Amino acid sequence: MVIGEKIRFLRQQNQLTQEELADRCELSKGFISLLERNMTSPSISTLKYILEALGTDLAVFFSEPEEQMVVFSGEHYAIKRNADEKSELCWLIPNAQKNAMEPVLLTLEPDGQTYPDNPHEGEEIGYILEGTITLVIGKKKYTVKHGESFLIHPDKPHYLMNRGKRVAKLLWISSPPSF
Repeated sequence: MVIGEKIRFLRQQNQLTQEELADRCELSKGFISLLERNMTSPSISTLKYILEALGTDLAVFFSEPEEQMVVFSGEHYAIKRNADEKSELCWLIPNAQKNAMEPVLLTLEPDGQTYPDNPHEGEEIGYILEGTITLVIGKKKYTVKHGESFLIHPDKPHYLMNRGKRVAKLLWISSPPSF
């Protein structure tokens, strides 16, 4: 681990100049500069003061970041079937509600539909993988077919329905998460 680079990163993340960090720690700007270039090393007590000024501590500073999953398969998916709506919702990324966007695979049987969603912030994007759906936004209806996509600015109540005779499947991405 290169301490100086990590301190520089934290300082910049906190939008501080070297001089501002030095003032907060009662150190010289020159010392901070040398430290960030790995030309000197701080004592443990000095490092504690610097990290405190940067909003962290020794334990967090020296901990290794947890390896994040990148690839997900069926065993990671969460599936919710709704017999009344004749739909199946499959969350493709575990705990996606903690992310900036949430991708789901939605399957609508013939005569199936999603629960009407009230206006909310964000955007929703869909791509039809199979079949045809009807997208209802407020009082307007749009037909979206296999290979087509849609974008919703959810400022009106909206939902999807399948009035066809075949199953419809679509990738639906919501940002921020709303499913």
